[in-house]
Amino acid sequence: MKNLCATALLPLLSLARAAVVSRQEPAPYDAIIVGGGPAGLSAGSGLARVRRNVLLLDSGEYRNNATRHMHDVLGYDGVTPAYYRWAAREQIADYETVSMANGTVTKIEAVNNNTLFTVTKTNEDGGSDQVSARKIILATGLRDLLPDTPGLQENWGKGIFWCPWCDGHEHADQALGLLSGLEDAPGLVREILTLNTDIIAFVNGTDTPEARAATEESFPGWEKYLAVHNVTLENRTIASITRLKDGGDPPADPSLPTAPEEDLFRVDFTEGEPVERAAFFTSFPDEQKSNVGADLGVQLWGGRLAADDAKGLVTNIPGVYAIGDANSDNVTNVPHALFSGKRTAVYLHVQLAREDSAADIAAYNGTLKTREFDLDPRAVWEVMNDPRDILYAGEFDQ
Repeated sequence: MKNLCATALLPLLSLARAAVVSRQEPAPYDAIIVGGGPAGLSAGSGLARVRRNVLLLDSGEYRNNATRHMHDVLGYDGVTPAYYRWAAREQIADYETVSMANGTVTKIEAVNNNTLFTVTKTNEDGGSDQVSARKIILATGLRDLLPDTPGLQENWGKGIFWCPWCDGHEHADQALGLLSGLEDAPGLVREILTLNTDIIAFVNGTDTPEARAATEESFPGWEKYLAVHNVTLENRTIASITRLKDGGDPPADPSLPTAPEEDLFRVDFTEGEPVERAAFFTSFPDEQKSNVGADLGVQLWGGRLAADDAKGLVTNIPGVYAIGDANSDNVTNVPHALFSGKRTAVYLHVQLAREDSAADIAAYNGTLKTREFDLDPRAVWEVMNDPRDILYAGEFDQ
């Protein structure tokens, strides 16, 4: 395993081999991937394997960047997120048809009846330019909305976590705190009980008659359930969370899939004595990390980019796909991100091939010239795909 001490530099090092984006591309990319986390990297790898001409644009901001290690990713359990991204980019860089660049996408415009997309991005030097592609893959991720409680943001991802699969095992059998509103607390207990049994639910003033009634409606018998498992409800208002011990010092052996992390925190309240906990399992809201999808017109379902599960995770905008945490299937973890990226890569490749084959046949039959197809592939699609045909491939909505 490579030395992980330099992981802070890996995003830049990993792009050293990436091709420079020309301002005078002879033809649009087959696809532009917006986002360089696991979902975007997976889509890039899938398209590289079939020699699609792809550009991956990476803002350098990642939802899991704060966590010490990635887990539940077969073959990479226990590595840092930065190392994983570096290793993935090294693999992808061996394929000549995929380029990767640092840059933040600020605008995407659909042109020519959604058959071409112009992408505006800002670069590391502060300048901006535009690139174009036939398809867009949005792998833009989510942003966690953390309360402004002192100590929470500073310690996020290091003993304070929201995903038990990602970080829970390293804090198993420790004194655990839950950070959530009252309505979410019973569900968190149910989710974490195989890992922790010494649990205090810090509901931070949300234990009210109204909240209790709402909780009973969503989780009938919740009070008895918490009592059976000796869960303490703490309703005092939290003033701050202070780290007393760093479970990542010294760092765990990166060759091991998992190792205990012995953190320790003190919770201070606006009144009364403090309480110490070894780790916290949380439930906080989140939002889209980027607005470019919504600005383009992609519909949102429950704050997520609405993606059609039956059509390769395409959105309501033909030619635009949404993958990873950002999309509407409500699964947020690295294995899911990898799956969704590969799924869209396969579907998108076949869709491009369908469009190209329709153009080839039309040109051969003389019904349309190739240049005319380039200007209006939707018309060719409708000509070549009669709904009565046994090989009918569906409407041009991909």
